[in-house]
Amino acid sequence: MAENVIRTRTLGAAVEGVRDQYADGKAAKVWEVFIGDKNSRTQNYKNFLIGMLKRKGCKRILDVACGTGIDSIMLVEEGFEVVSVDASDKMLKYALKSRWARRKDPSFDKWVIEEANWLTLYDDIEGLVGEGFDAVICLGNSFAHLLDNFGDQREQKQALRNFEKCIKPGGFLLIDHRNYDNIIDSGETAAKSIYYNPTHTTDIRTSVLYVSGIPALVSLDYIIDLSSDKEQSDFIATEESVSEFRLSYYPHRLKVFTRMLKEAFGENSIYKIFGDFRPLEDIDTPNFYIHLVEKYSTYF
Repeated sequence: MAENVIRTRTLGAAVEGVRDQYADGKAAKVWEVFIGDKNSRTQNYKNFLIGMLKRKGCKRILDVACGTGIDSIMLVEEGFEVVSVDASDKMLKYALKSRWARRKDPSFDKWVIEEANWLTLYDDIEGLVGEGFDAVICLGNSFAHLLDNFGDQREQKQALRNFEKCIKPGGFLLIDHRNYDNIIDSGETAAKSIYYNPTHTTDIRTSVLYVSGIPALVSLDYIIDLSSDKEQSDFIATEESVSEFRLSYYPHRLKVFTRMLKEAFGENSIYKIFGDFRPLEDIDTPNFYIHLVEKYSTYF
């Protein structure tokens, strides 16, 4: 269907323990063009995230899946103090480029960007944690990039514990995943995203891998038409304007994921779930689940 297939280096890793599915660099560039800049973010998403952070009086934010930096840029512009990390150095170079371009702005000059591994996150950035962040965000289906290498989700649990250690008491984690329950049941993935308004045609082909009768991996083949992009010629030839690349995800079940969060943060923390940025009871079949976990504090 697509003439050009961008093959992600499945076994490549930016840092040990976290696979970099954008490691070939070309996939990272296509993805960066596809999702656009911060202005491509949907208004519902902007209102939800910025509104949540401001209502709770947040100042210091840790973006643990910053990618090309789109969310982090939005947060810096809104006046938050942001530390951004990602496992993919190929994705981070776009965030670093954006910071350099706006370095004369004091808020961007203070923006901290680091390559980090979720499995050793607290140790990697301990010097930046201080008394803890007001909020940690892990959005855009990013957490599902961490695959289950042992069959018991031990690495996912370890990553969540590291997120918890970076949050100050009374602070919170905002983390999401696609509705994999529905993807597994239907065999389809909605191409439209609640996060951004892409200007390029896209389709998503879905494959589910079962191991011993249990869904263990969901692979999404993204077909992206960049032919209308005037700037695409610097990295992809005209005859390759339709690009296809595959990303693989661990299919988090809602009940299991919620249970893992409670194991990491404890029963005394406060848990809420949203569907596509709305109260869960207001939507029948959301494309994304967004979890809000407020870390237990003796001051509650």
